Amino acid sequence: MGGVDLFDQASVASPEGAWSVSEITRQARLLIESGLRSVWVRGEVTGLKAYSSGHWYFTLRDASAQVRCVMWRTDNRRLPGPPEDGTEVFVEARPTVWEERGEFRLTVKELIPTAAGGLWRLQLERARAALERDGLLDPARKRPLPAYPERLAVVTSPDGAALRDILSVLRRRWPAVEVLLVPSRVQGEGAEDELCAALALVNRLEGIDLAIVGRGGGSQEDLWAFNSERVARAVAAVTVPVISAVGHETDVALTDLVADLRAPTPSAAAEAAVPDLAAVRATVSQLARRLARTVTGQLMLAAQRLARTADRLATGIGRIATERRHRLEALAGRLESLSPLKVLARGYAVARDPADGTVLKRVAQLPPGTTFRLTVSDGDVDAQITGGQR
Repeated sequence: MGGVDLFDQASVASPEGAWSVSEITRQARLLIESGLRSVWVRGEVTGLKAYSSGHWYFTLRDASAQVRCVMWRTDNRRLPGPPEDGTEVFVEARPTVWEERGEFRLTVKELIPTAAGGLWRLQLERARAALERDGLLDPARKRPLPAYPERLAVVTSPDGAALRDILSVLRRRWPAVEVLLVPSRVQGEGAEDELCAALALVNRLEGIDLAIVGRGGGSQEDLWAFNSERVARAVAAVTVPVISAVGHETDVALTDLVADLRAPTPSAAAEAAVPDLAAVRATVSQLARRLARTVTGQLMLAAQRLARTADRLATGIGRIATERRHRLEALAGRLESLSPLKVLARGYAVARDPADGTVLKRVAQLPPGTTFRLTVSDGDVDAQITGGQR
């Protein structure tokens, strides 16, 4: 709080207790750079020299003072050209000391002429810098839009052409979407407050999938509410994805920068918000045809596989049947060779008891006078034992 003692003996390197020119200018630079951050300065440009390296050197002055300035090529290349001498400007600059010349100087990062909306631009740049510091301009925070939104909130004037354009496009492209108008003034006194309140209301509505905020074209003054830092922060605070559509294609507002998507016009915002019904139908038809072709191909492949399986099955069954038939024929042959009829056919006969058909196998069963039935190869005959046993 008591200031800096540039002649503090503890920091003097030379034995005679004096600073060198290099040391004093370096300490002065460090002191100024640590005490003064980037500042906005207003003044008149004079003595500007644009060197072949691309750097600009000039003086910024007012009625009672002046300061040397430098603007490096990496910063001034965003401008259309160097300002003429006598041009009043705002500059965003970092104070420093040019050690080689011991000269206080401003290193300019941004230069805005005060004429033609310079004051507006100054406020815009300050608001943009504040939003950037808080990370609200980081592309990583942008959210994807829902593919098929069911409920959509539109924050705009109920009397403006922007609303009519949005509704016309929505009805043509995706009639199924439900649109909730959150009315707000979009220019003039009170517009900022109403826009902030409307955007806060969107967060309290149920079932909202997406929001559009914007208005049609107009002058810089007409569009200024959408360059308000308060409105931009309100857009960033909306809990659902937001499309910002302010003015014409060449107009870029702060709300465009913080929104999840910037649309060049309200009509373009509506086109980005919902799918095209005709395109969806065409896609579905194409998918249906592809599915039908796939199913047909699968059925044909299955039929071919089934036919090949049936052929193999028929071949296998035929082979098994042939094998079984051969075995049956072999068994039948063996059975036939053992058949009594075959024995009878060779001249043998079988004696049976006529009462119960019992086969009479022994002589003792056929005493003289016994009647019996004799089975021969072609039938039966009745017989009787007339002689004795032998």
